[in-house]
This record gives sequence, structure tokens and C-alpha cells, in this order.
Amino acid sequence: MTSKKPKPFLSSEAILALALVAALIILAAAPWWASRSDIRLMGEFFSFLGLAVLWNLLAGYAGLLSVGQQAFVGIGGYTLFVISAKIGLSPYIALLTAPLAGALVAAIFAPLLFRLNGAYFAIGTWVAAETISLCFGMIPELGGGAGMSLPVATVKAIAANRPDREAYIYWMLLSMGMGTLIGAYLLLRSKAGLALMAIRDNSLAAGSLGIDIWKTKFLIYVGVAAVTSLLGAVIFLQKLRISPDSAFNVNDWTVYIIFIVVIGGIGRLEGALLGTILFFITRELLADLGAVYLIVLGLIAIVTMLISRVGLWGLLEQKTGWTIFPVTRKVD
Repeated sequence: MTSKKPKPFLSSEAILALALVAALIILAAAPWWASRSDIRLMGEFFSFLGLAVLWNLLAGYAGLLSVGQQAFVGIGGYTLFVISAKIGLSPYIALLTAPLAGALVAAIFAPLLFRLNGAYFAIGTWVAAETISLCFGMIPELGGGAGMSLPVATVKAIAANRPDREAYIYWMLLSMGMGTLIGAYLLLRSKAGLALMAIRDNSLAAGSLGIDIWKTKFLIYVGVAAVTSLLGAVIFLQKLRISPDSAFNVNDWTVYIIFIVVIGGIGRLEGALLGTILFFITRELLADLGAVYLIVLGLIAIVTMLISRVGLWGLLEQKTGWTIFPVTRKVD
């Protein structure tokens, strides 16, 4: 008669949740233990993490290989500046309008872009983003190609002094980065997440099971656009200045993100986290060598794709079975 192994006191998911809460507490306290430059760097890290998770949802799960996500970063940033600097409302109210603007633009473009497939869809998203950028560059009230800065009154409305302002914006970016990661995990554990993964694995089979592929892709595209616009608004709230070149920069807001996800592992939440960490480590180590880190990052991406098409985390998962965010679930 064999004896049953005692059940562990805490499940793996409970341990992960406790570790995540502890990490969030430490990170939330950063304004009291980190320097100004470190706080700004960590805020940038969480903004890239959020963008990577969002792009991974599109490409890794919905099969929407977009190279035009910079459009929504820019729309979010410009919405913030228009509402707060031109209309005169609180920047916090302006932040709430940014996702609405992004969702509206995405809902307009989606029916047109969804007529395209594969590389044509990718090119279409890039053309749409460039078109939006050119339109904003031709509006004199927004500074044209030179852009504009937030007025002093608007900056003071964020917080009375600079340390408080930097802390508030850091907490926003921390909330956006970690919130996007946790939100994506909960989404993928839901029925909507099952539909997304079914579409990723086999769209024809998913359609035969009654999944509305067009509607599912439309909702995820619009939802990602809304959150991306909110993240873009917070990013440019930190920068205090915006221009078409910075707001709709394809390198900053799309190319780097694609590298991050490809290196870390497309179609895996852990891949976005690992890729963001590797991107920042590479950039900081090679910061004194100019754009050399981009060459190194490109080489890492090429080698990664040659070794494993599922990225570094996918390779690690295959070898060890490790999973931080288990999104698969049994269906009764």
C-alpha cells in the first residue's frame, strides 16, 4: 500500500502571487530608495513592458502582425496635450480620454486593415500610422512638425513639485506595465483567451467551433489600441513635450518592441518580460557605444530565431518545463 504524498502548503500559483505582491511593494517604494535617474529608467522599463505585452497579444495570439502601433502611442500623447494644454482640463482627466481616442481610431481603421492578410496587413498598419503622423504634423495649433510643450500650469497640475510629479508618473507607469501583464494573464485564462489561443493555433478549426474570428480580432485590436493610447499618454506626460517625430516614431514604439518579443518569445507572456529585461541590460551595458546595442540586439534576435522560433523563454520552457504565467486550462 503506497502512501500519498502530502499536498504542498501553498500551490505554485499562490507562491507566484505572493512573490508578485512582494515585488510590487518593493517597486512601489522606489521613490523613497532609488535615485531620480533610476526611477526614470524603471518607468521607461515598465512602459516598454506594457507595449511588449500588448503587441504580443496582437501578434502572438490574434495573428495580427502590426508594425503601426506607434500610431496609438502618438494618438494617446497628442490627446493628452490637446485636452490639457489647449482645452485646459486637468491632465488626469485628459489621461482618461486617451484610450477613448485610440479605440475610436482603431475601430475606424480595423474594417479596412482586416481586408489585408499577412505582410499586406503589416504594411497597411505602417501606412496608416504614417498617415496619422503626417496629419498631426500639418496642424499649426499643435506646433506642426516642431511639436509643443505642456504649459507650466498644466505641469503644476500634475503635482506641486518635481519629486512628487516624478513619483506620480512612475507609479502610473508601474501600474500600466504590471497591470497590462496581469490583465493579459487574466484575459488569456478566460473564455476570450481560449478563443484567442484557438485562433492562434488554427483559425480554420476555431471558426468551425463557432468562434467569431473577425469579431474576436476586432475586439482585441481595439482593446490593445485603447490601452496603448493610455500608455502613450503617460509616456508623454513624463516627457512634457511632444512632436510628430517622437510620438509616431516607428523605431521607439514598434521596432524595439518587436525585437523584445521575438527575443523573449512570441505568444508567451514570459517572453515579453524576459525580452524587456534583455533589451534594457543590452542597452545600458552598451550605452557608451552609440547604436552598437541595436546591432547586438539584431544579432541576438537573428540567432534566437535560428535556434528557436519560440524565443528564449520558449526554448527554456521546452528544456525545463518552467512556466511563470500558465495560461492553459482544462475545459470540462
